[in-house]
Amino acid sequence: MQYSLRRYALPLVLAYPLLAIAGAITHRQVFALLALVLLLSAAMLPRLLTFRLAPWSLWSALLAVLLLSSLYGFAGALLEAVPVAINAALAYWFGCTLGSSEPRVARFIVAIEGAARLQQPGIARYARQLTWFWTLLLAAQALLLATLLLGAEHSGLLARFGVASPLHVPERWAAAWLHVGGYAVLGAAFLLEYGYRRWRLRHLSHPGLHDMLLQLALHWPQLLRSHGGNAR
Repeated sequence: MQYSLRRYALPLVLAYPLLAIAGAITHRQVFALLALVLLLSAAMLPRLLTFRLAPWSLWSALLAVLLLSSLYGFAGALLEAVPVAINAALAYWFGCTLGSSEPRVARFIVAIEGAARLQQPGIARYARQLTWFWTLLLAAQALLLATLLLGAEHSGLLARFGVASPLHVPERWAAAWLHVGGYAVLGAAFLLEYGYRRWRLRHLSHPGLHDMLLQLALHWPQLLRSHGGNAR
């Protein structure tokens, strides 16, 4: 099951940004539609690979909704809203564990390095602080992306529906952040946090960046299924 999931998910994940960029550049609904179909399929792939009727029925119904949105010219708008939804969902995913005894980053540590790592001096406290950091950063990113999506001078949703935007966001800056900057800031935050962690917890040994990313990728399905932690 895990082999099949990785085998089929990788092409979908790699093809999605290419189609999304093509849709943003050409403003053609077909690219936006294909990108949305790939994203939907990748998100539902674990359930689809069970070959049960319910997931396939839901996938078919959502596919019909996407086709209908494309016919009415809304596929591009839906595609542009995807980063907002992803950042908001990830902010909730991190934040919903802050009220438990094991915040999200602590669960990462247990899954990747073992429970003993969490008992080392400073690790548990830093894991909670880092969970707060990602929660707030992702929530702020979602809010900023939503503002740009709504208020861009020409391509914003308000402008498309003939509503004057009170924000007057320059088109060039909005497009740059929506399609590039939003991803770049998260990548930069990840790398800067890794360096800061090694400095702050320098009394402990740390895995190399390559090894950490490899372990994160290998344990990602387990992390998604993790529901550990007791409420305070």
